[in-house]
Amino acid sequence: MAHRAEPLALVAGGAGFIGSHLCDALLARGWSVVAVDSFHTGRYDNLRHLEREPRFDLVEADVMEPLPPRLTRAGRRFTHVFNLASAASPPHYQADPEHTLLTNVLGTRHLLALSAVQGARFFLASTSEVYGDPEVHPQRESYWGHVNPTGPRACYDEGKRAAETLTFDHLRARRGDARVARIFNTYGPRMRADDGRIVSNAITQALAGDDVTLYSDGSQTRSFCYVDDLVDGLMRLMLHENDYRGAINLGNPVELSVRELAEAVVRTTGSRSAIVQRPLPVDDPRRRRPDIALARRVLGWTPTVPLAVGLERTVAHFAAEARAAAERPLATRPRNGHAVLRTGPVWSDGGAGA
Repeated sequence: MAHRAEPLALVAGGAGFIGSHLCDALLARGWSVVAVDSFHTGRYDNLRHLEREPRFDLVEADVMEPLPPRLTRAGRRFTHVFNLASAASPPHYQADPEHTLLTNVLGTRHLLALSAVQGARFFLASTSEVYGDPEVHPQRESYWGHVNPTGPRACYDEGKRAAETLTFDHLRARRGDARVARIFNTYGPRMRADDGRIVSNAITQALAGDDVTLYSDGSQTRSFCYVDDLVDGLMRLMLHENDYRGAINLGNPVELSVRELAEAVVRTTGSRSAIVQRPLPVDDPRRRRPDIALARRVLGWTPTVPLAVGLERTVAHFAAEARAAAERPLATRPRNGHAVLRTGPVWSDGGAGA
């Protein structure tokens, strides 16, 4: 698919952890970007540094609802549409499971429709959760998964599986070009301290000198990819021009136990925190590790940031954020909850969190 020389990207979930880093990467390439976020889990502070960027707009909207007309005002046409709109951590997506499910289903449908009308290339941020509690290790893209469709995690797991179905139906119907990434555990600056994941929990607790809590005996395994590596993979996936159109795993193939991760966090923070155990949540996967052979072959991509380096950067960010929060509250929404319009870029308040 040919695209004009000056790309214009819509990033749904642009105020989220990964979405905000993606906005930065696109702008660094000279693109213009419109971020859409509902601020259910996205934070205005993640985009505050872009407030005066002339090639960046922010629109507050929930992609679960029909997209606001101002997105395409004055004949604005997107060349690329990135869908990262969804709560992505268990405490957040389980807080409102219906909204989580519908954001993934209706949000994807609305963004696919926009892509089809505008001739834009579509990108879906899917997840390793489509594999559920896997019985195959490592997980290849050909594995159909082991998911509980009625459990407490189903709103997210099945929502993403349905979003993939919609996206591949879009491709089969030849309504446009689309790419799908199955994103494995990702960490780095701008993670929310309250997102309930092992990295953010452990760092927050260790910096405070509290016990670091493991919701298991610590033997569960995960693979942790630094956000800069992940965003590089997302960009490569969206921009590649070969014939492959299936889902692609993006994650770090180095597998370690959550206890090893917690111990690494305690070392990095210099904390004396003890590591304590709590019961394992329902349907929490016991092992998770991506097979990234396809990403290496199709995209020429592999993660490069070592865990020690990524943790140092992430701990430094959390410590700085804690100091800033002591001086002023972190902003989760734009100023006054109102649209701030400019004659060029439109800062309209944010939209769908990822």
